[in-house]
Amino acid sequence: MFSKQLRSAGTEERHLRGALPGRFPASEGARPWTFTLAALLVFLSRVVTPAAATADPSPHTSDWHYGGFLDLSYAIDSNFPENHLWRSKGTTPRVNELSPNMALGYVRKDATVSSRWGMEVGIQGGYDTNALVPSPTPGRDKPVDGADTLRHISRANVSYLATVGNGLTLTAGLFNSYIGYQSVYSVNNLNYTRSYMADNAPYFMFGVAAQYPVTDRLQVNLYAINGYNHLSHPNNQFSYGTQVAYRLAGGWTVTENLYYGPDQSNSSLQLWRFFSDSIIEWKRDRLTLALAYDIGTESAAELPGHPRTFWTAAAFYAHWKVGGPWGLGLRPEFYWDRNGRISGSEQLLKALTTTLEYRWAETARSAVIRLEHRYDESSGLGGGFFKGSERAPGVIGLTREQHLILMSLVLAFDS
Repeated sequence: MFSKQLRSAGTEERHLRGALPGRFPASEGARPWTFTLAALLVFLSRVVTPAAATADPSPHTSDWHYGGFLDLSYAIDSNFPENHLWRSKGTTPRVNELSPNMALGYVRKDATVSSRWGMEVGIQGGYDTNALVPSPTPGRDKPVDGADTLRHISRANVSYLATVGNGLTLTAGLFNSYIGYQSVYSVNNLNYTRSYMADNAPYFMFGVAAQYPVTDRLQVNLYAINGYNHLSHPNNQFSYGTQVAYRLAGGWTVTENLYYGPDQSNSSLQLWRFFSDSIIEWKRDRLTLALAYDIGTESAAELPGHPRTFWTAAAFYAHWKVGGPWGLGLRPEFYWDRNGRISGSEQLLKALTTTLEYRWAETARSAVIRLEHRYDESSGLGGGFFKGSERAPGVIGLTREQHLILMSLVLAFDS
């Protein structure tokens, strides 16, 4: 399919970034985990039965689907920060400890020609949901009431497939973001860790969407949403977005995503945020190549003279299915936050990620095991990664570079 928003929502996540994991106490993500993990493990124990016990081997034709997954990782950070935090990272924010990054359970009904109403409901928990809640910032971010609870809702929407032309799908509620190449859910991605550009763009959106396949190659979507961060409420105005995706011959797909809206308490038109997300992808046999480029700007309403801020990022994705269940992934990337508007620090982030992957699947069950190495570099006035112990009460030292070795396991069930 063309993009995240166009994929099947049951196996798809994305998901908001833009907040630093360091803004949350170390215990923030741990509070719901005893219940969340226990519930998911009980759920999986009920539905994951041996293949031989399947009563009906015929193809699954129901419009209803349900499933879930559990995502665990352990990251060895060469800097061994005492606070166990990966600075400037929204997802996989914990290092040098076993991390339950995400657990998800969902129910979905597809909107089809024979049954035109659809719906999605999903709940989630884990460290990867922490940064969805923005930190209160005067003149800018203001979390919605109950944001720390609402971050555990992954989907809550209804849809209708209208008899218009080739089929117009209307969706209202909380749905997957149309922006970006990567999902908040690692199981859907070519690498385990997400890029900085993914973590600093929306993974979820709240509002209404209209999706229309103009031809079998061209898809156009329109969005009216409550803002860049679905859990932020700086004003009462809508933001707007578009997605145009075109599938060319030879395995090429080009996608352009645009966002325009007010994301500050002062919602004057000259202060609105503009954001562009451009993606080109090539798929052939066992090889996938993709290039994503983001650029964003807005004038700072809270600063004298309303200076214009700017950020930009790019990532190149390469994935090779070596043979059988084995795969290799490579991703160089950069993220430049010139004014510290999105990441919270004036910095240039660069990273190189290499991933060895093993995927196992049997009927509705699957497991993904990954071994990943990352080299990260952060330069600039506010750059750096946490290192070592506290230099003063509450102050961890910073260093320019870090090496990480990550081991991850994702267990999933998808009906």
